[in-house]
Amino acid sequence: MTIAARTDETIRRDLIGAMAGCVAEKGYAATTIADIVAMAHVSKRTFYEHFTGKEDCLLAVYQHVCGWLMKVIRGAGTADQRWPERISGGAAAFLSALDSMPEFSRALLVEMQGAGERAFRMRQETLRGFAGTLVELVAAARPANPEIGQLTLPQALAIVGGINELLTQTLEGYGVPQPEDRPFSALHGDVVRLISAVLTYRPVADGSASM
Repeated sequence: MTIAARTDETIRRDLIGAMAGCVAEKGYAATTIADIVAMAHVSKRTFYEHFTGKEDCLLAVYQHVCGWLMKVIRGAGTADQRWPERISGGAAAFLSALDSMPEFSRALLVEMQGAGERAFRMRQETLRGFAGTLVELVAAARPANPEIGQLTLPQALAIVGGINELLTQTLEGYGVPQPEDRPFSALHGDVVRLISAVLTYRPVADGSASM
């Protein structure tokens, strides 16, 4: 049986997967280049042909996963779909996607928060990207769903931040007991209610002006 030669693309993908696997097993701080190359079955020289160091590899993991999740969100439903179904379907697709790659969860949700300035800036930019996507999807859906209000970027950031924290709390913490085997999809109802509450919120008129 002939084994296909590994291309630069497959090697990079394997290194990204190995980085995520090592981080899931022992955390970012304890992960070494030796750990990554051993799991990816490549040499250190090959690693440095693709990444400048451990931090660069972690950022690639984050970009890879978030790029895929963004496509999942954009591909869930259509603009003319009724909004309750669109929210439910989009949330289900997003959470199921996360459930399908458990080895990436810690790098995505935990380690990026303490991996340095570059990681912090990339995370902030990416969260704004998710928020911007949500604003665009809501704007496209409003003509067919007049009951929902306009979503501002700060409101979208609040939604994205809230969902991110729900996901982080679901992970098994460092020495903090959490429910065993709780999938991200168990958060579906909470995510749907959060988004729906913001989109259907109508401020109460201040009656003091007429007094």
